[in-house]
Amino acid sequence: MRILVVEDDERLAELLRRGLSGDGFAVDVAHDGLRGLDCALGNDYDVIVLDVLLPGLNGFRLCARLRDADVWTPVLMLTAKDGEYDEAEGLDTGADDYVTKPFSYIALVARLRALVRRGRRERPAVIHVGDLEIDPAARRCRRGETVLDLTAREFAVLEYLALHHGEVVTKTEVLEHVWDHAFDGDVNIVEVYVSALRRKIDTPFGRHTIHTVRGAGYRLENGRTPA
Repeated sequence: MRILVVEDDERLAELLRRGLSGDGFAVDVAHDGLRGLDCALGNDYDVIVLDVLLPGLNGFRLCARLRDADVWTPVLMLTAKDGEYDEAEGLDTGADDYVTKPFSYIALVARLRALVRRGRRERPAVIHVGDLEIDPAARRCRRGETVLDLTAREFAVLEYLALHHGEVVTKTEVLEHVWDHAFDGDVNIVEVYVSALRRKIDTPFGRHTIHTVRGAGYRLENGRTPA
């Protein structure tokens, strides 16, 4: 498996290179955003570890450039920044996972292997599920002609469900992809956000879009009027 690490902290980059090489990855390293972009566009990687605070071109913009160029290599954002809007921006620009520093190396490797197993998933610029429209770049959601007012976290949960519409996703999967690794709260926080989404995207329209699959998780489907 071939991995690209884009990290301007040379000491951390070298530690990651040694560790990942020892774990069976072929590792390339870039220390600034422009060099990282050149590497990512010019080579075929299985996964990219991307710092956010990079010289030349920050990680958010680098990731957006890759997606604009139809490069769908899985991206794990690695950053010292922490906060809901930073997470949402990472997801909006096309990242697949988000880890804050300091982090557990063992957990990082587990996440990278999970991304590699999942493989590339091309994501359309605007996601349609029935008459529900989710625009990740603009962070805008509509039901028909009605613009829905969602918080950043609500939008991130809905986007993740929409990217996997028709599939069952677990609470843990939602938590891992929408909350950062430092979150140590109850997994049932996902229920709170799903309930809030239902009140905003379904109830006012008489729809039933987010389905609970007992003992498994949630599935987003084309909204229909409940019987």
